Amino acid sequence: MVNELGLLINAFILGLVEGLTEFLPVSSTGHLILVGQLLGFNDDKGKVFEIAIQFAAILAVVWEYRARLTHTVVGLRSDASAQRLAINLIVAFLPSAILGFLFLKQIKFYLFNPFVVATAFIVGGFLILWAERRQHIIHAESVDDLTWRDALKVGFAQALAMIPGTSRSGATIIGGLFFGLSRHAATEFSFFLAIPTMFAATLYDVYKNRDLFSIEDLELFAVGGTVSFISAFIAVRGLIRFISRHDFTVFAWYRIAFGIIVLVSTQMGWVDWGNH
Repeated sequence: MVNELGLLINAFILGLVEGLTEFLPVSSTGHLILVGQLLGFNDDKGKVFEIAIQFAAILAVVWEYRARLTHTVVGLRSDASAQRLAINLIVAFLPSAILGFLFLKQIKFYLFNPFVVATAFIVGGFLILWAERRQHIIHAESVDDLTWRDALKVGFAQALAMIPGTSRSGATIIGGLFFGLSRHAATEFSFFLAIPTMFAATLYDVYKNRDLFSIEDLELFAVGGTVSFISAFIAVRGLIRFISRHDFTVFAWYRIAFGIIVLVSTQMGWVDWGNH
């Protein structure tokens, strides 16, 4: 009974971490590795559990933007803005899909080590500082203003997130800032682009780990998934409100500090960052 209660508490904590970090430019994967290690929940069951809570986080974005997504699907035949968004998402999704198919195994084998994770955190932090302190020349105030060329550039930026510790949302948002998108446009497009990208990644992980799923874990997935959905929903809304008054500098310093934590925790033997 105590063991089951402990697992449910772990599910709650990890669901909260996933939901709060998935769509912020801070790398949810890095946080899940750290917290999973500290909780002792990083075995095969823990890795399958991460698939479930990631899926729940995607659903939070789908729910938040359900009206826009419905309008896009319904208006594909006749509405220019719907067609533009659909084309832009396909174009932006392709770089990660192609490069992931070709190189994902090599990336996981060669790059998933503490030095790369820490470096990605720290370099990403300094890139955010650079993006925020340089002169902003904005040509796309909203998602509707993006061209397919903008989308392709953001798509290649997202592909950098295959490097552990980079952060998918961080790569797309900061890439968008460098490419002339406003903070609001870059953030919203990152949310939209997360839907096909994370759905594809989740389906691949489900197929790859299909033998590890068990009906006995349904309660565990339900708790973690519910918490992940709610916290991701709050994080998405909160980030949109946050950037209307602030820039991303606070996330930059957080990333730099977290990168240092990765190095220190590895040196002290607290976390095995390569075992994921």
